[in-house]
Amino acid sequence: MALKYVKVPTPFAPLFEEAEKYVIGYFSKLNLNPEKGVIEIDGERYILVRSASMSVHFLEFITQMYPALDKEEAISASAKVLFDIAHSMGIADAKEFHTRTNVTDPISKLSTGPVHFAFTGWASVDIHPDSTPSPDENFCLIYDHPQSFEADAWISKRKKVNFCTCFMNSGYSSGWCEQSFDIPLVAQEITCRSRGDQYCRFIMSQAHRIDEFIEKYLASNPEFKK
Repeated sequence: MALKYVKVPTPFAPLFEEAEKYVIGYFSKLNLNPEKGVIEIDGERYILVRSASMSVHFLEFITQMYPALDKEEAISASAKVLFDIAHSMGIADAKEFHTRTNVTDPISKLSTGPVHFAFTGWASVDIHPDSTPSPDENFCLIYDHPQSFEADAWISKRKKVNFCTCFMNSGYSSGWCEQSFDIPLVAQEITCRSRGDQYCRFIMSQAHRIDEFIEKYLASNPEFKK
């Protein structure tokens, strides 16, 4: 079975093929019951949230609620809140899926994450072959999120920005990987379609090495600008 919902380096493909089969089966058990105000997937309660509410309008809300903040401070405050919320969601969802799939290997734990990410409408995921996903301080994941809901929200609202907007994409993906590899992780978006870049590209690592990995990547790829 060829991978349909995620792009990964060839050595990881078999694990992600199994993950796709599992997640497809999981989402086939969708139950919409608007009479009771309930959406369930395989017995788990889900909610639908309009994407712009969690991105464009949230930043506008922060700006209006705290007029003493300048634009950069408002962006920073919004970014932290959205990242932290999504990071905790990624950890919690990963725990649940690891229990359901009964996997212990870190890459196997990671594998359902990008597929679940696609099925829940966050984005598709393209993991680059230069990534080194090891459960230690050398962990580095380089990846794109085509169709990021955050970038699409800003683009659809015709908002022109000069900063990367995919705060929740960064938080959720790093939370899932943190739980999978049992090491603290952060992710930072280095290019974003919402500001006119070709890709929403991210680098993930332990916090004390994130700047090092970003600078190394940018030095090797001077066409990109942080």
